[in-house]
Amino acid sequence: MIKTTDYDYNLPEELIAQTPLENRSESRLMVLDRKAHTISHKHFADIINELNENDVLVLNDTKVIPARLIGEKEDTKAVIEVLLLKEKGNNLWETLAKPQRRVKIGTVITFGNGKLKAKCVKKESAGICEFEFMYSGILLEILNELGQMPLPPYIHEKLEDPNRYQTVYAKHPGSAAAPTAGLHFTPQLLEQAKQKGVELIFITLHVGLGTFRPVDEEDLTHHVMHEEYYEISKEASEALNKAKKANKRIIAVGTTTTRTLESAYHNGFKPICATTNIFIYPGYKFKAIDAQITNFHLPKSTLIMLVSAFAGRDFILKAYEEAVNEKYRFFSFGDAMFIK
Repeated sequence: MIKTTDYDYNLPEELIAQTPLENRSESRLMVLDRKAHTISHKHFADIINELNENDVLVLNDTKVIPARLIGEKEDTKAVIEVLLLKEKGNNLWETLAKPQRRVKIGTVITFGNGKLKAKCVKKESAGICEFEFMYSGILLEILNELGQMPLPPYIHEKLEDPNRYQTVYAKHPGSAAAPTAGLHFTPQLLEQAKQKGVELIFITLHVGLGTFRPVDEEDLTHHVMHEEYYEISKEASEALNKAKKANKRIIAVGTTTTRTLESAYHNGFKPICATTNIFIYPGYKFKAIDAQITNFHLPKSTLIMLVSAFAGRDFILKAYEEAVNEKYRFFSFGDAMFIK
């Protein structure tokens, strides 16, 4: 049995970053060398010195939508919070509804004095409900007006600028959470990488429940990941195949990018629109990536399991212990790690 508790660590609450730094690239950067088993401490702007000419940087260009809606039941006026997770087509959305016990099949919830309505058509376990949305106009414009940025529950401070929970290259709306490793990049840093001869490739994975749902199983192999939608264009797949053939180092920016590339790689890449529920934990053999940039993840989460699969559990837990001692900032608005 692989125990979920083997991926626990002690984190003082004051190290959970509540607000983004004024300058994105001023975050700290811990560099882990998997071969030499060394740990060094830098700043994120130093990532340029870690990148080599001919490296390939793969980034997730998903855009966070204002996916958190507060509405009321049409009949009783009870307040219900709805978090949009995944578009299913025909105005159907998979959501997390709170409190779910107050929602029945057929329940109608109204938002913004009826500007947007949602009817429950399906109920699943753990808060998941499927709603059919009713509105006139463009849903994204209505969400921009009525919705809120869906910040993680461990962030208690108000986010003054919603753009700080978007990467500077965010392009395709659809995420319920940001691919946070990319939050450290500035346009200047990306330009510097290109000047150095690093190729930038963009793919899309819309972050949903799969990424941030906690592992409740004692044996982590019993945990089932939630499906998330991803897309790799013809242009991106050709560039990735060319890079593979030339033995270039493929660096995934973030665990969402890692999961997308590992899901899509089958003796090469093809243009694809699909969903993935890949769960990467120790024992997994990586096929697509050679290095990754990532933030510091929650104890016992699927993400700390993923980086442990890549760098080894003991090495990762040692690095996390060092990060705590060195007072690194943790989670979404926190510092970063480069694992090479």
